[in-house]
Amino acid sequence: MIPINELLVFTLAALGLVLTPGPNMLYLVSRSLCQGRMAGLISLAGVVVGFVFHIVAVSFGLTAVFMAIPLAYDVLKYLGAAYLLWMAWQAVRPGAGALFEAKNLPPDSSAKLFQMGFLTNVLNPKVAVFYLSLFPQFTSPEYGSLLTQNFMLGATQVFVSASVNLVIVLSAARVAAWFKNRPLWAQAQRYVMGSILAGLALRLAISERK
Repeated sequence: MIPINELLVFTLAALGLVLTPGPNMLYLVSRSLCQGRMAGLISLAGVVVGFVFHIVAVSFGLTAVFMAIPLAYDVLKYLGAAYLLWMAWQAVRPGAGALFEAKNLPPDSSAKLFQMGFLTNVLNPKVAVFYLSLFPQFTSPEYGSLLTQNFMLGATQVFVSASVNLVIVLSAARVAAWFKNRPLWAQAQRYVMGSILAGLALRLAISERK
């Protein structure tokens, strides 16, 4: 079992991922504004299934890699730290995307909405890199089965992402308007998330192998 303090740190990283503007957020906000809440919820279901796809693929892959190449941990540790720093820069860089920045989308059927939500997530490299970079930092053979630990982390990330995105879908119009009328709050959000991600990157870079 992964210690609760490690799980809480991972949860913070997962929150940083979901609150950093990306393809999933952009699609869900745009779909909710253009076609309504139900369309946003169907799209969110596709996004969640996409997360499950990533989790299964990465969990089995990481388990196999660490059994074959123990030094892979050190490689992924520094790659993970570099990735988090890149995400931090994307959040605070000049001209960074706003938290709620929608696009006009034509109406689609329920099947198409689910499919697009799924593909938007499956084809989003940010998700796969997040799992590959972060999972090894919070797992250890002394905690039990690595595969079980990976699934535990994946379930945590899906819960955080689904919860935040559900709020986004249900309140997209109001929240988008609120942030549009308060640009300083949107800017503050970007700097807060950038600071959190940079702190997590430093933690990973100086952490020792478990």
